[in-house]
Amino acid sequence: MSSSHRDILIQGGGPVGLACAAWCLQKYPEAKITLLDRNPLDDADLAAADSRGIALSHGSKILLDTIHAWPSECADIHRVHVSQAGRFGRALMTREELQQDALGHIVRYRDIHLALRQALRVIQKTSPNFVWQHIQDDHEPSSNNAKCIVHAEGGLFKTQDWVESGRDYGQSALVGLVEVENAAPHQAWERFTAEGPLAVLPSHYGPNILNLVWCGSPESSQHRLQLNDAEFLASLQNEFGSRIGRFLKISDRRLYELGLNYRKQITKDNEVWIGNAAQTLHPVAGQGLNLGLRDAYLLAEKLVEVFARPTEEHSLVNIQHALENYAQSRKVDRTATIGLTDFMARVFTSNLTPVVLARGLALSALQWLPPVKTALARQMMFGRR
Repeated sequence: MSSSHRDILIQGGGPVGLACAAWCLQKYPEAKITLLDRNPLDDADLAAADSRGIALSHGSKILLDTIHAWPSECADIHRVHVSQAGRFGRALMTREELQQDALGHIVRYRDIHLALRQALRVIQKTSPNFVWQHIQDDHEPSSNNAKCIVHAEGGLFKTQDWVESGRDYGQSALVGLVEVENAAPHQAWERFTAEGPLAVLPSHYGPNILNLVWCGSPESSQHRLQLNDAEFLASLQNEFGSRIGRFLKISDRRLYELGLNYRKQITKDNEVWIGNAAQTLHPVAGQGLNLGLRDAYLLAEKLVEVFARPTEEHSLVNIQHALENYAQSRKVDRTATIGLTDFMARVFTSNLTPVVLARGLALSALQWLPPVKTALARQMMFGRR
């Protein structure tokens, strides 16, 4: 397809860009879409790539099921235990309380990426005007002739080429896989330490091999990265406690810098930004990819409303109106999710006595006020509409 016939150009072949293309084509197979993907055509490199566990909400699973893009391997979360290290205050959330099949799911990043690539390949077979273009950095085609440009390039904090609003939390996340002695199946733990959240999450490797996300200062995190396995496990045991017995093994340790980037305006003329191209969040609430998938799903609906019409109605005015409508419809969910994540990232790293006491009271309130707990859990699972 020549550039002059391109209706929608999606820049970025990560999970959010792939999902946006898939939902557009599922709703309107005739859509004239070009997807620019910096990943190779072959899946081999991706299959051996990023193995970190990503938290996906049950709402995201429902969305991905609509395009048959749910990975075959995942670990369900049935219970979440939240506590403070050395302080009072705890809360327990269960799927039974919320009458859901699961509170969330842990999926390897590469598995969700590959599942979406495969789902899009299936949809591509009945989408005659779809072009999936794999590009090199120095061979990116011009986007000047596209009627609508979707930026879904993503990226991690401090690797992005844009910084509009946000903050550097002065934290790094050390991630890895840890083997434990006595883990309960489908149980997630989040413990707030003096330096930040420490999460131990299920994995599909079995009940005793768990995903670890340990947030701390860049200096402490770098130090932990350099420790030998025995020293690291002893340090982790001291910080987490003995709720799940002894920590036996650690593998695949890596560091990620943490911060918040977000765009105040996510549309401009015929351009729109979604996923990590619109906002990059702290992992404390596990909301980054979930928010991005909700972006992609709703944007697909708005774009199809325009481009399924006769060609003469594909005016810049109609496209701008659709994008403005999209931005307005995403405002509440986006503001709530960014605000909640930022609040948690900051308040759960403060050691000021009033803040510590308030945290304990807040966790206790969650435990003893079911409506508050339900409202928070539903925001995490389904977003705000």
